[in-house]
Amino acid sequence: MSARAANQIRIIAGQWRGRRLSFPDVEGLRPTSDRLRETLFNWLAPVLPGARCLDLFAGSGALGFEAASRGASRVVMVDCDSQVVSGLQESRALLGATQVEVLRGRMQSALAQTEKSFDIVFLDPPFAQPGLLDAAVSLLVQTQRVTADGWVYVEQPRSRCIEGVPPHWRLFRHKQAGAVSYRLYRCASE
Repeated sequence: MSARAANQIRIIAGQWRGRRLSFPDVEGLRPTSDRLRETLFNWLAPVLPGARCLDLFAGSGALGFEAASRGASRVVMVDCDSQVVSGLQESRALLGATQVEVLRGRMQSALAQTEKSFDIVFLDPPFAQPGLLDAAVSLLVQTQRVTADGWVYVEQPRSRCIEGVPPHWRLFRHKQAGAVSYRLYRCASE
């Protein structure tokens, strides 16, 4: 398999179904697999159309572009790597995805540039940086960026767990695939 073919994701469903998007060869960039995305978006199918989504560690864009393809009204993708951001912007232009906004920066500075809250948040930080997930959860709670009755998707190594899950986040679904654990939380009003 060529490096170019290896650095591609496929959009599974929606208006861009079957489209392949390239992403840069950046250390630690690990797209969510088709199988996991299929399961996640089946879980989210009733709430995704018209939703405002935040992909806080966008990487390849697999989650954010899938959400946009399936009817999200707005998707904000955030990453701190300039190569990754350039790749996301190229994919956005290729698809004509006007509902997608790509921001470069760390979590806190990027959130300062966005609207108040999101209906769905995707958290899939680099596995080699375990503290990022807990920091992201804390930041989302402090800044109240998840709407009441909103959803938070968390992808992490199977061997780890979030240390500070807020008490108002209710585990809705949970699965494991290989070395990956993925969870979907429903955020009740505090």
